Amino acid sequence: MTRHRVVLRGGTVLTMDPQLGNLPRGDVLIEDGVIAAVAPDLSVDETEAETVDVTGHIVAPGMIDTHRHTWQTQLRALCADWTLADYLFGIRLGVSPAYLAEDVHLGNHLGALDALNSGVTTILDFSHCNNTPEHADAAITGLRDAGIRAVFGYGFFESNPIQPPHFTDHALRLADFGRVADTHFPSRDSLVTLGVALTEYGTLPFDATRAEITAARERDALIVTHTGCVWSLPSGVREFAAAGLLGPDQVHVHCNTLTDEEWRLLADHGAKLSISVETELNMGMGRPAFAAARRHGIKPTLSCDVVSLNTGDLFTQTRMGLSFQRWADTEALNLAGGDPTSVTVTAQEALAWTTVNAAEAIGLDHRIGSLTPGKQADIIVTGGAGMSQHPHLDPAGTLVFQTTPADVRHVLVAGRFAKRDGRLTGTDLPALTARADASAETVLGRLAAAGRPLPGTPPEGWGLIARMSSELQATPEHQQPGK
Repeated sequence: MTRHRVVLRGGTVLTMDPQLGNLPRGDVLIEDGVIAAVAPDLSVDETEAETVDVTGHIVAPGMIDTHRHTWQTQLRALCADWTLADYLFGIRLGVSPAYLAEDVHLGNHLGALDALNSGVTTILDFSHCNNTPEHADAAITGLRDAGIRAVFGYGFFESNPIQPPHFTDHALRLADFGRVADTHFPSRDSLVTLGVALTEYGTLPFDATRAEITAARERDALIVTHTGCVWSLPSGVREFAAAGLLGPDQVHVHCNTLTDEEWRLLADHGAKLSISVETELNMGMGRPAFAAARRHGIKPTLSCDVVSLNTGDLFTQTRMGLSFQRWADTEALNLAGGDPTSVTVTAQEALAWTTVNAAEAIGLDHRIGSLTPGKQADIIVTGGAGMSQHPHLDPAGTLVFQTTPADVRHVLVAGRFAKRDGRLTGTDLPALTARADASAETVLGRLAAAGRPLPGTPPEGWGLIARMSSELQATPEHQQPGK
């Protein structure tokens, strides 16, 4: 059988592999979608391999987003001036019920392409617009149509609490998750793999939360959950621990409100962390949890979260995260009249947040996250004619502080070019963006016709949610979470 071979020749290679290090000038050989070799000057028969000259460019692992609500792509910037409460009532309980399956497919398809265009080769899709079985099917198909690597996190959240929902009880949602697992995920080796996006703690009886986690573990599915992002509500970490539900198969998102005790519980159980810097700073969730994670030995990862507010690229998230943490680490010193003598986190260390750390968090570090021979060829090449890319005296610094999606020249997923020479491959982008414009107009039109203004946050806001959560916590299931 003829092998498909590609060699990326002459770039500055940031491998994110401590054994290989960074190569000021190096080559990367790809064979049948797998990294075969990385070295300064590989001897490759040019008649048996496609050579791509990347001289003057940076070659790095594809970036990994550990929490993205991809279905919201056609709602871009709708939440620019919204609080987290506005987002809950306006998106989760407002727009989501107005989405048809075709809207979810488009959101996931275009959102995955948005990620690929910016050098994000893998996303953990926190999919909580599964209003019907057809919505879940459409979300998965949208990811696959884009050619991205993804963990599809099946969300159990009921976005239609007022109107008669398709799923009339939680057991039916659990059954649909089983259907999705059997129908779409017969193998764990495909580009899109299975996960579970938990319903937020405190919004369901604890037995339902336990059932979601049990269903995930019966299918060996990654678990992702929003944790500790609302200061007026409990995080659920202690309750999870008491019930024996914490584990290394979980990605806890945000975690701004956690106490040291709760951080210790996450660390002791090997749980992972996703930080959504842009969301957390803009929606008033509190300090992004880099320092707390560092104190407790938990490796940070990053996520774009929602393009209904944020950018869809991880360069921005990395830059904001590193800038925030350097400021936070020196704030007390500055206020005491002092000045720092060194930075507390380097650009090279920050690159780990979206590569090796993220791959480990989603359980794919044996396949992606570094340019290690034997791993899948998920690779980005950045550079080109842009002024911000010349010269790249510090390659890690260039990626973190100077690079935008416009500077991403090539993107490969499992050795296939998803973006080449600055353009997405096999995609009619003008047609897709026109469909996104039309979808947004239609979805918002449905809400207007129903007399539902956005965001529609009630005056009591979080008080309403807090009362509901308190009532649920008074049930026997919450009082005795381990039984």
